[in-house]
Amino acid sequence: MLSPKFDVILSKSMLDLMVEYYTATYETHNFKAPFDDGPEDSIILSRITINKFGQCRIGSEVFGSAMSSRHVKSSFILANFITFDNQIDCYAGQVQYFFKHIIDFENRLAEHNLAFIQWYKPTEIYKVRYYFSIDDDEKTCNVELWKNEFFPDGRDSIIPVQHILCRFVPVKYKISTRPNAVEYVAINPINRKFHIR
Repeated sequence: MLSPKFDVILSKSMLDLMVEYYTATYETHNFKAPFDDGPEDSIILSRITINKFGQCRIGSEVFGSAMSSRHVKSSFILANFITFDNQIDCYAGQVQYFFKHIIDFENRLAEHNLAFIQWYKPTEIYKVRYYFSIDDDEKTCNVELWKNEFFPDGRDSIIPVQHILCRFVPVKYKISTRPNAVEYVAINPINRKFHIR
């Protein structure tokens, strides 16, 4: 995690999202916020502060966030999710900030490096994502169209930083030239950089 860095007290809504996130992540444990009701064996998220960061280094690549205006261009990312039918699906979003949070288990402390992300909504064209094509070949170009709006914040807004797949370049795009044409976000993935010694 890289600067800028701030220590922040979690809001009640963010604390509730953290409880949902940890409950889904640690399937054999129950979690609850301080002073909330829950099962007797619940682990209480007693640490209600986080270390908030504007950038994160993953391997040799630095990812930015909306929190750091100097690095907002590198805040647009793709990440993989496993869907309910065990398929892997890729989603586009913008990192709002990175953060570290610690859970107090009975016998140890567990530090988590996480990212808070706003996810773009997929388009409804043909009920699948729209890909650009060249000479009517199917999916020949690696650019997709997404809605220019975000899903509401939820448990899926929190992901471990190692689940970030790559960055992308967003461009606002309209399919037609009509004045009332819908504006989409065209995304073009940027391959990850790897340095091998």
